[in-house]
Amino acid sequence: MGNRIGVVLALAALLGGCSRPEPRPAPVASQPTSVSPSPTPASVGPPTPSTDERLPGFVVLADLDPRIHADIRYATPHNFVGRPIAGYPEPLCLLTRQAAEALRRVQDAALAGGHSLKVYDCYRPQPAVDDFVAWSKRPDEQQTKAEFYPDVAKNRLFAEGYIGAPTAHSRGSTLDLTLVDEPAPSQPPYRAGQPLVPCTAPRGQRFADNSIDMGTGFDCFDSRAHTADPRITGTARDNRRLLQRLMTDAGFVNYDREWWHYSLRDEPYPDTFFAAPVARSSVG
Repeated sequence: MGNRIGVVLALAALLGGCSRPEPRPAPVASQPTSVSPSPTPASVGPPTPSTDERLPGFVVLADLDPRIHADIRYATPHNFVGRPIAGYPEPLCLLTRQAAEALRRVQDAALAGGHSLKVYDCYRPQPAVDDFVAWSKRPDEQQTKAEFYPDVAKNRLFAEGYIGAPTAHSRGSTLDLTLVDEPAPSQPPYRAGQPLVPCTAPRGQRFADNSIDMGTGFDCFDSRAHTADPRITGTARDNRRLLQRLMTDAGFVNYDREWWHYSLRDEPYPDTFFAAPVARSSVG
């Protein structure tokens, strides 16, 4: 009997790790320093998948605030997988109206300081998360490793919290973003097959993103992308703090392993994970 119980417990632990949800940030007072997210409370049940073919209460961010720039990487081949991701037929930022309106307030504040927001990813449908999970199980597919995870083994990306399944993005009030100078400089187009440079390289060497210097590139799976990593100093550290202050003041909370990742503290769908594609036709 003791052996049977041990086997059951070991299996439960393994399955729990494979389905570990991305940490949910706890409410905190506004401050410019890094905020550590707390795990989902034990009292909250398992994620509730939505079978809706539309996204109730969501908006296309560009319709609400066309001043915000967009570079939706998962609709393109320039991402850590190396191809467009399932569920992104259109390069759009979809958000709950509450998150989009809060982001508009951030944009007002950013423009007052000579900057603008640029979003990389917003609502992320569950099929995209499933695509990431399937990709993680194919060890030979590592064509973008040299740029996005040069110093982390692919089989450690979920365990170290760089990819989450399920993810807060699927709830519609989480986004990945940066700041650009305004007016925004041009950004050279990504060319498939171009030489890859580590996302941790100095700004002048890595991919020529028109973001202000944040110390690493976007989706850089490396501890130097942690918001308060002590190795990030000078202008890059100040820029991260500026983004965090702007977002925190508008009610967003940072995920401390990714300087670009923010969730609306009072999100309207805290336990629902949507599957409708990133498309204008999905907005209800």
